Amino acid sequence: MGKAKWWKEAVAYEIYPKSFKDANGDGIGDIQGIIEKLDYLEDLGIELIWICPIYQSPNDDNGYDISDYKEIAAEYGTMADFEALLEEVHKRGMRLIMDLVINHTSDEHEWFIESKSSKDSEYRDFYIWRSGQEKGKRPNNWASIFGGSIWEYDDETEEYYMHIFSKKQPDLNWENQEVRNRLYEMVNWWLDKGIDGFRIDAISHIKKKEGLPDLPNPQKEPFVESYDGHLNQPGIDVFLTEFTEKTTKQYDAVTVGEANGVTVHDAEHWADEESGYFNMIFQFEHVELWGTKSSGLDLNQLKTSLSRWQAALDKKGWNALFIENHDLPRVVSTWGNDQTYHKESATALAVMYFFMQGTPFIYQGQELGMTNVKYHTIDDYRDVAIKNYYQSEIEKGKAQEEVMTYIWSNGRDNSRTPMQWKNTKQAGFTEGTAWLKVNPNYTTLNAETQQSDPDSIYHFYKRMIQLRKTEKTLIYGTYTLIAEQHPQVFAYIRSSEERHFLVYANLSSKNTSVDVPEEWRIKKTILTNYTDRTESGQILNLKPYEAGICKITPV
Repeated sequence: MGKAKWWKEAVAYEIYPKSFKDANGDGIGDIQGIIEKLDYLEDLGIELIWICPIYQSPNDDNGYDISDYKEIAAEYGTMADFEALLEEVHKRGMRLIMDLVINHTSDEHEWFIESKSSKDSEYRDFYIWRSGQEKGKRPNNWASIFGGSIWEYDDETEEYYMHIFSKKQPDLNWENQEVRNRLYEMVNWWLDKGIDGFRIDAISHIKKKEGLPDLPNPQKEPFVESYDGHLNQPGIDVFLTEFTEKTTKQYDAVTVGEANGVTVHDAEHWADEESGYFNMIFQFEHVELWGTKSSGLDLNQLKTSLSRWQAALDKKGWNALFIENHDLPRVVSTWGNDQTYHKESATALAVMYFFMQGTPFIYQGQELGMTNVKYHTIDDYRDVAIKNYYQSEIEKGKAQEEVMTYIWSNGRDNSRTPMQWKNTKQAGFTEGTAWLKVNPNYTTLNAETQQSDPDSIYHFYKRMIQLRKTEKTLIYGTYTLIAEQHPQVFAYIRSSEERHFLVYANLSSKNTSVDVPEEWRIKKTILTNYTDRTESGQILNLKPYEAGICKITPV
């Protein structure tokens, strides 16, 4: 077993504050709303809360464009509200981590305003500025992740600045030591305030390819949609080592790196128990398997990907486990069946990931099985990436229905609809008009209804959390994938010297069966999402989306 740590044993919950709970009726979730719902989180069994950005921001990308790192955005409240939240979280024995966005700032940050003011500004080199290759031609052919060129032209100084994301999110120049020092000072300021750590956004993008060369472009695209110029580049280790040594490793802080592009070969450097940059990382290999409803889930690839990470960090580091976040559509609508088998598929997907080796993260509403939404007009959407996508595809001549169908399956606003608290106007999220329309299914799918139903998705999550707290083997035990080639079932064994468990999930809408390995015997089912689970020797006969955990013993 690995070393015991509180953050390994915790269950984490991600809050997207704009959509969580509005306390003042302006239609936007806020800090006081989070305080109101801390008892809900405590009752669920949550011990670690991650809050998406609440810093001052013009909200071009819902707070991931920060204009002042040391101020709270007015729509969320004040610094006094935040300090009250921190106190209330700690009072309940929970911990709080904030989102740290240090690849870029808002173009309304004072550093960028100064940087843009003149080529001679002392802040000019805080960002990545370049002249065009020739008049009217951008410095290189890289595409922005949010569409279009990665370069934006500034008429005043007649140069281009780089933005990996929105043009209102200019990238910071990490090659500049002064930039790094300013960021470290800010990070330590928050840690001194008493927060418990950070989830660190887009951190694998901070190093850019030496010389910013054009990327290969065999298709002769206007801009090359590749991350090859700015994802996990050689030399990033120097930045990350310095950053962590001067900030988070000076404190009793937990850190979760958003490690897009980091492979199992890099895992040790990023999340090693002794020398890693972070305590754990969000890796995105399995997210790349995210199928639309038409393509479905490639279960064998999912098993391979998640099991590879289990093996890579076993006894060396720690996984951050997730199947939902604020950047993904809802899992029950994507990998599950949100109609006929809503409850069964939501709970089966939960079992599948929750009992692997790592700290499980629940995204707000996931514990209710919240689903994707189908707004019928692009005007009802708020996500800058999806709006850019819509405009770009329509300009290419695609039919509106085709574009909207893609958005219904893949848009980030699917997970950003207001939290569905009750069967009342605006789902109990606000007394006003919500900033993003509430999913119409709130009348039947909401927390209040599920809390009063012991057979609900909410209560299943609560049982999973309680089981994980009481069985240390399900935290620290070894992980062994079984039934590797089974086309419908994801199953694995968690094992320690004292105890052994079989975790299984039928991730399909068809009945199936799976053989229990002959060296094991089923002793007792301790968790199931079907009330009429029966044992049958060495074979598990599974109904659609049936999942659970058995105690097993060696033969």
